[in-house]
Amino acid sequence: MRIHADSLKKMAKTKGLDAARLGEVVARAGMKGDNATSAVNNWMVGRDHPRCKAGDIKKLAAALGCEPSQIAKFESILYYHRGSPRKANLLVQLIRGKRVDVAENLLTFTTKRAAVDVKRCLKSAIDDAERANADTTSLVVHESVVDEGPMMKRFQPKDRGRAHRILKRMSHIRISLVAKA
Repeated sequence: MRIHADSLKKMAKTKGLDAARLGEVVARAGMKGDNATSAVNNWMVGRDHPRCKAGDIKKLAAALGCEPSQIAKFESILYYHRGSPRKANLLVQLIRGKRVDVAENLLTFTTKRAAVDVKRCLKSAIDDAERANADTTSLVVHESVVDEGPMMKRFQPKDRGRAHRILKRMSHIRISLVAKA
């Protein structure tokens, strides 16, 4: 669970609270005073440094008078998918912006091999939302990205002592869900 910067900024603006006021609410051991204000400023811009914890999101939601799921995004990352980023990106683009149940159905009935891992990543994000008591019927795939991972380099022997290089690509799949009003 992470902070959704746009939702936090909008809710703070409607309630008339600035970063300094929210910094006082979020203050905890290791993050007090100017550090807390700086952290809230970072979260409002979209940087997740220092890492926003679930307790911080609950405190912010209480100060803003809303549910934690309204200012949070539920993210899941699947590292080292054994497939090229180009092939996995086709599926990730397919589900971007769709409701969770529609995205799950699309991945279930897609014949591509990467659909299994993309669906597993999606299910993990849904489980994260359920643990935070979010309404799963209103969840939408907000962000879905495939990043390039490491490559395993192998060689295929060829004639006259030559060798052709084979690159076995891996990718990292990241899916974020947001509650839609």
